[in-house]
Formats: sequence, structure tokens, C-alpha cells
Amino acid sequence: MAQDEDHRIDRITLDEATVIARNDDIEKEREVALRDLVEDNLFRPLRAEEAGHSGPWHVHLAIIDGMLALHLSDRAGESAGTIGLGLARLRRVVRDYFAICDSYYKALRRASAQEIETIDMARRAIHDRGTRQLLDSLESKVETDFETARRLFTLICVLHIKA
Repeated sequence: MAQDEDHRIDRITLDEATVIARNDDIEKEREVALRDLVEDNLFRPLRAEEAGHSGPWHVHLAIIDGMLALHLSDRAGESAGTIGLGLARLRRVVRDYFAICDSYYKALRRASAQEIETIDMARRAIHDRGTRQLLDSLESKVETDFETARRLFTLICVLHIKA
């Protein structure tokens, strides 16, 4: 049986060619999600393990032809395959998340503390909904937990940003 240390991401990168422009708020969210994800996560790609690969894992996230691609490398740096996820079911929640984030960042500049808190609660609820949808998409492909999926969802949103 592999140790828990094997069931984690030790490095994650984003396909920066996918992202054309980011504002400072989004860049900060990206940095926090990347850092927090590497510090504490559960990630066990089932097919890669069945094929004899072991972690910890390097994951490269990209969006290719409307699909999320998680390119995996194993402990030895060898390619361990790609997990592809259709993004159609996440499109609406990503769009809703962008809209509420825009409202949140605008509110930070001019709204009352109570208004900001209300918008932030809605933002978190939409983020949680996206996380649950991502967990459903990963089922039978990757064993993970809610916090790891939450950070992955943030990074998926970053990949969707266009100029």
C-alpha cells in the first residue's frame, strides 16, 4: 500500500498560454490557490496508479478544445497520462462565479461591511457549488477531498479568463 505522501500533488502548473489577461485580484487568488493546494491536498489518480505510476504528482492544467486536461507526471517525472473532463456542466457555475466576483471586487471599493459580507457569502456558495460539480466530474477518475477540489475549481476559473 502506498503511503499518504504518494497521494498528493507536489507541483501544479497552469497552461499560461490559455490565460490572456488577469487583474491583480485574480492573480492573488491564483497564487493563494496554487500555494494552498501544494501545501495540503489529497490527489490519487486511479488509472495512473492502476498503470503502475505513483505519486506525489505533478499536474499541469490546461483547457483544450473546451475540455479540462489534467496532464499528470509521476514521482519519477514520467508521463502518467491525461485526465480529460468536459467543461459543459461547469460553464454556468464558472460564469456565475465570475459575475459574483466582479460584484465582490467592486463592493470592496465602495460598499458597507454588511453588503460586502452578503456578496462574499453568495460568492462562497457559488464556489462550493462549482466544487461539488467538479467532485462529481472527478468521481471514478481521481480520489480527492473537498478542499483540494475547491482549490482546483479556483484554478479552473483562472484558466477561463480571457481578455
